[in-house]
Amino acid sequence: MNDSVNWEQINFTIYGSLGIFNTTLLLCIFFLYIVSLCINLFLVLVICTEARLYSRPMYMLLVNLCLSGVVGSSLMCPNIIHHLLHHGQPVFLQGCLTQAFFTNIYSGSIFCNLALMAYDRYVSICKPLLYHSIMTPGRVGLMLLVVYVVLSCSSGVQVNLITRLQLCGNKVNKLICDSLVVSNLSCRRTTVISVYGLCCAVGFIMLPCGLVILSYVHIFSVVLKKSRHSQSRALQTCTPHLVTFVNFSVASFFGVIYNRLSSDLPIVVNIVVSINFFVIPPLLHPIIYGIKMKAIRQSMKQMKNLLYKRKQRQTHWSSCIRFR
Repeated sequence: MNDSVNWEQINFTIYGSLGIFNTTLLLCIFFLYIVSLCINLFLVLVICTEARLYSRPMYMLLVNLCLSGVVGSSLMCPNIIHHLLHHGQPVFLQGCLTQAFFTNIYSGSIFCNLALMAYDRYVSICKPLLYHSIMTPGRVGLMLLVVYVVLSCSSGVQVNLITRLQLCGNKVNKLICDSLVVSNLSCRRTTVISVYGLCCAVGFIMLPCGLVILSYVHIFSVVLKKSRHSQSRALQTCTPHLVTFVNFSVASFFGVIYNRLSSDLPIVVNIVVSINFFVIPPLLHPIIYGIKMKAIRQSMKQMKNLLYKRKQRQTHWSSCIRFR
């Protein structure tokens, strides 16, 4: 990549159009980001401090889902806050490509993680006797490692292909950068980048979605043959994952439409769709699992009771010291 392109500055024109809504959006993004960060890290803390939870594959995957959400929201929110504070200060192309790299990993990791969670539910319900031999913690950890290595390599290749483009523009009508943003600024579109981007979308979005759907087809075909009680238990364990999958799939669907039509969309739609993809899913996922999964609720209650007893003990000792 030559020096002129390497130091090209990207201007985010959308921030100059906010006017009086600049402060409102800043406070809204800041609040949602802090709440999302706290909820995700709290759920990770609850699972990691409870050995009986963290040793189970489903909760290992849930921790990974929460951490992916933290990465996704941390990828977007601080950058948007920075731009809002500095009224859309330009960024160098290198910074824009870094955002694009991690955006690809964020979206791909969520879908792959949801596919692994669907497979976990499939083995648990359809092959319960083989569950502990198939879904071992070591095997789950290996699968997650493979996912992130493949995602990092594929995203790195895509960004490297984009750096070879010659740019003929530097104005972007979006909140942050992604691969399509930079490629749309190029003087001409190349078939290689378009085909590679399509292959990545198929491999990390469509394929995981297909695996989730296929897993639930098998799950429901087995569950429908069981008793009402078994059906209720299966539905209870699958509901959080299904709601999470639908939530992120809808957000991604609107994100894809947004990527193609962002220049023609009103500013409000532009902002809402971006927040819906990077902020809302990470905020809702831990809430959904915290409410729906009984084991997590019990662990939260135990942690609350432990903290209450510790506080009572400290109060007791403090009173004894004052009495003496």
